[in-house]
Amino acid sequence: MKIANLHTFHIPVMGLAYTIDSPIRVAHLGISSVISVMDDELMERMNKFYSEKFELPYQEISTKMEDFRSRRITAYLNTVDNIVKNKFQELKTSLMENKKAVEDFANTLPNVSQLKDDLQQYLENHLSLDYLQSVLSEYFTPGSIDVNIMTKVDREHYNGKEQLPIQYNDAHAALRGFAQSSLDASVVLSAGMNPRLYAYFEEFDNFFPTENELPQKRIILKVSDYRSALIQGQQLAKKGLWVSEYRIESGLNCGGHAFATDGQLMGHILEVFKEKRQELIETTHQLLCKSLQEKKRFVPTIPLPITITAQGGVGTAQEHKFLLEHYQLDSIGWGSPFLLVPEATSTDIETRNLLANAKEDDLYLSDISPLGVPFNTVRGTTNEDFKQERIIKNNPGSSCPRKYLALDRSFFSDGSCTADRKHQKIALAQLKENEANLTQEEYAEQFQKITEKSCLCIGLANASLLEQSLPIKGQAQGVVICPGPNIAYFTKEASLNEMIDHIYGRDNLIETKNRPNFLIKELEMYVEHYQKEQNNYKKDPTNQRIKKLNKLRDNLLEGIQYYKTLFNTDEQYFVEDKKTIQSQLSAFEKELTSV
Repeated sequence: MKIANLHTFHIPVMGLAYTIDSPIRVAHLGISSVISVMDDELMERMNKFYSEKFELPYQEISTKMEDFRSRRITAYLNTVDNIVKNKFQELKTSLMENKKAVEDFANTLPNVSQLKDDLQQYLENHLSLDYLQSVLSEYFTPGSIDVNIMTKVDREHYNGKEQLPIQYNDAHAALRGFAQSSLDASVVLSAGMNPRLYAYFEEFDNFFPTENELPQKRIILKVSDYRSALIQGQQLAKKGLWVSEYRIESGLNCGGHAFATDGQLMGHILEVFKEKRQELIETTHQLLCKSLQEKKRFVPTIPLPITITAQGGVGTAQEHKFLLEHYQLDSIGWGSPFLLVPEATSTDIETRNLLANAKEDDLYLSDISPLGVPFNTVRGTTNEDFKQERIIKNNPGSSCPRKYLALDRSFFSDGSCTADRKHQKIALAQLKENEANLTQEEYAEQFQKITEKSCLCIGLANASLLEQSLPIKGQAQGVVICPGPNIAYFTKEASLNEMIDHIYGRDNLIETKNRPNFLIKELEMYVEHYQKEQNNYKKDPTNQRIKKLNKLRDNLLEGIQYYKTLFNTDEQYFVEDKKTIQSQLSAFEKELTSV
């Protein structure tokens, strides 16, 4: 079956900087990507940089202006939209004028693309320019310029000591900035539910369908399992809001923050989505129609379009194709490998070299995030160097100019970031007071727990500034990078065309031998997670912990049985690896049942 979409992959959000300008780099080629709209200061600087580069009008939006955060986000997204539309038109003109350009472009597309078929027909049969123009008009569209909002990173704002209305909260202002932009695109909601933010969507007409048009602004939910998708999809439908895409991400085998499930493995989760896709559509459609009718808005007679996608650890063309065909997915997210593609992502040279040389043991799930959520990173970052230098000088912690993660209320009523020097100073003073009651080992452990937090707001933004040789003010923070474990198997910088060819099986960029299957790699990480939880139970053996531990183990064992059947019965994929995979599954099963 041929698809009209240009590509069967997308580039998910990565950090604050790494995909901040990815649409400018790749959207005109039909590749969709996601911008983080958390850091309005970075977006303001990127707006100025790209406005000057493409000779577009620019007007500074300072922090002294009313609603500056929302306005900065709108301004930058409009600039990106403008640049992408211009580059897209230039590419279309080039295709109309140059057959070699048509050939080169067609060669980047997947074999299942209808556009590729029609372009090859044009070239092979020497068809007219009118034919080419009609094909491009029907199938050739830019990639989507989507944005990401971490729903619970919704810091309140104050005027002096007076708290401002909720619409000035960080996530609310980011949503408003997106809603008021010129984009015809989606907002990716991640990191759980925020009922107040969900209610705020109702303030914007462009999230609702009309008689003649689908919503101009759409909603993508990043979810870890079917139950979460159903609950959130129904919640939004009750407000008259349709989820156009459910983006399933591996709980552990991913980049950035890792949100472990209770042992539900990715393959099993995808199987449930495959089985219950129609149920998800029908139940949310019914709730949507009821809500729209009550709001006296247009009510669609059939469900609005919906896609289901997945991401997390995918690294080979076979894995990519397997997900599309076996689980009937619409697109696959390829994140970390694109960090080695300068044409697609914004990464400074030093960090890109660090990633290219990173081995499996260099990539780890850390506790450096001030959010208190496990965070994937790599050893040897410049941020870690600066942080350790301050600890040695007895001056731990960071300055906190952005305060996006100033969400902890342990010491300050308006919140502080746990990486903030002021926060750590108080926490360490309390630890010192209690030193007599702790063993040397316990004291060192708690000291490490306090001081290991990194300033993600600056660390995740600096790469773009370094790449573009823009000045960096304030305390030196270096770069924090958040790749998934999959980056260990990509060992060199790649061009955009090389990475696309790798995804579609026309090239192979992986030189590493014995790379584990991505589903088995996630299982391995979950077994390690189980062992960690087991150690926590031994330190504090409560009924709640043992129930959680047993559920985690039972779900993992159920997932292993599912994989044993899957890899035994599927005759098309991973044929050469079946024996190894079955052996690995048995070993993990034995490890879990022997406890």
